[in-house]
Amino acid sequence: MTSSTSDRRDAAETRPEEAVTPYPQRWAAAFVMILAALLDMIDGSIVNTALPSMGKELGATPAELQWTVSAYMLGFAATLIIAGHLGDRYGRKRLFMTGVGAFAAASLASALAGSAEVLVASRGVQGVAAAIIMPQVLASFRTMFDGEERGKAFALYGAIAGLSTAVGVLLGGVLTDWDLFGWGWRTIFAVNLPLAALVLLLGAKWIPASRDGSFTGRIDAVGNLVLATALVAIVLPLVQGRSNGWPLWGWLCLAAGVLTVIATAVLESRRGTEHPLLPVSLFKKPAFSAGLLIQLLFYGGMSGFMLVFTIWLQNGQGYTPTQAGLLMIAFSAGSILAAPAVDPLAAKLGRTVLILGALVMAGGLYWVRQAAQDSAPSHTGAWPLVPGLFLAGVGLIFLIIPLVNTILSTVPGQLAGGASGILSTAQQFGGALGVAVIGSVFFSGADKGLTTALAHAGPWAIAAYVLCAALCLALPRKAVGNHSA
Repeated sequence: MTSSTSDRRDAAETRPEEAVTPYPQRWAAAFVMILAALLDMIDGSIVNTALPSMGKELGATPAELQWTVSAYMLGFAATLIIAGHLGDRYGRKRLFMTGVGAFAAASLASALAGSAEVLVASRGVQGVAAAIIMPQVLASFRTMFDGEERGKAFALYGAIAGLSTAVGVLLGGVLTDWDLFGWGWRTIFAVNLPLAALVLLLGAKWIPASRDGSFTGRIDAVGNLVLATALVAIVLPLVQGRSNGWPLWGWLCLAAGVLTVIATAVLESRRGTEHPLLPVSLFKKPAFSAGLLIQLLFYGGMSGFMLVFTIWLQNGQGYTPTQAGLLMIAFSAGSILAAPAVDPLAAKLGRTVLILGALVMAGGLYWVRQAAQDSAPSHTGAWPLVPGLFLAGVGLIFLIIPLVNTILSTVPGQLAGGASGILSTAQQFGGALGVAVIGSVFFSGADKGLTTALAHAGPWAIAAYVLCAALCLALPRKAVGNHSA
C-alpha cells in the first residue's frame, strides 16, 4: 500500500464525510460489498424454493418450517439497528468482515444440519450476520462516493437487489434438483462458502476502514437485547400456538412482547438515551407510524404468502423445485418490467402510486388464489397462475420503490438514519410475523387438502394489502423532501 493511499484511509477513518480526495479503489470496494450483500439478498428467496425438500429430509414439523424462514428474519430484525451503531463506533470494515465470516460459518452449519432444530438455529445466526453486513455496506457507500457517483452506486445496488429475488427463487430450485454430490437442498447453503471466502480475500485488500468520527455516547446493548427478546416473544406463540392448541401462556407471551417494545421506547425517551433504538419523537408523527405499519403489513403479506404458495406448489401440486422456481420468475418479471415507470409516476401522482401498488398486489394474489381453486381437485397448470403472479410483481414494485422515500420525507434530516433503520427492522420483523400468521392459517387447514389450506390463507395476505392501501392515505400526497438513507 502506498503512503498516499494509507493517508486517505486514515482520513476516511476519522472524517469519512469530509475526505477531500475520493478513495481511489472505491468501485472495486463497492463490487466486493455488493457481492457480500448478495449473500443476504439471495438467501431470503433461495430458501423458500428449497423449503419443501428440507422438510421432507429432516422430518420437519410445520412450525419448524415456519421457523426456518422466521428465525432468519428475526435475527436480522433484532440486530440491524445496533449493528449500524457498532459500525459507526468501531469501524465499518471491521464489522463488515466479522459479519461475512459469521455468515459463512452459519451457512456451513446450515448445510451440515442433521435436524430441523439445528437448521433453525443456524438460520437465526445467518440473520444476525446479515444484519451486521448490510448497514456497513450502505454506510460505506455514503462515505466512499459523493454527488453523481453516489447516485450511480446506489442505483447499481438497487438494480442488483431487484434481480436477486428472481435469481434466488430459480437458483434454489436448480441447486436442489441438481443434487450435486448428493447434497440436495444443502447446496443452497454450501454455495455461500466460496463467495464469502472471495469477499473476505478481496475485502481485506480493497475496502477502506471508515467510521463516524462524530459518533459519541453509549450504545444501548442491554436495550437491544431486551428489544430482541420482545420480538421473539411476539412471534413465538404465533408460530407454536397452532400445534399447542393456542395455550394461555402463548397469549401472555405475546402481550408481554408487545408491552416490552412499548416500554423500551418510553424508557429510552425518559432517560434521554443519546442513540435510542426506538425514538419516541418519530412515532409521534402520524405519517411515520402509518408508514411503519405499511412496512409490517407489506412484507408480512408477501413473505407469508410466498411461503405457503411454494409449499402448495411442491407438496400439493407435484412441482419440482426447479419448476416452482421457473414459475416464480413471472412474479419477478412483473417487478422488473414495471420498475422504469415507477419513479416518473411517483413524481407525478405521489402516494396514489403506493395505493395503486397495494391494490394491484392484492388483485394479483386474489387471481392466484382463484386460479388454484378453480382447477381443484385436479393439477393446476402453470399458465393460469402466471397472470396473477405477474400482477403481484407489478404491485410489489409500485409499492416498494417510493415507499421509504415517501415516509422519510416527513422525518427531520437528523433523524433520517435512525428512521431508516427502524423501517428496515419493521420490514424483517413484518416478514417473520407474516410467515407466523399466514403459515399457521395455512397449516391449520392442511388436513382438508393443501388447495383448501391455500384458499384459507390467501385472504389474510390479500387483506394485508388492502389495509396497506388504506394506510397510504395517512402519508403525504407527495414526498416533500430528500432524506433517503
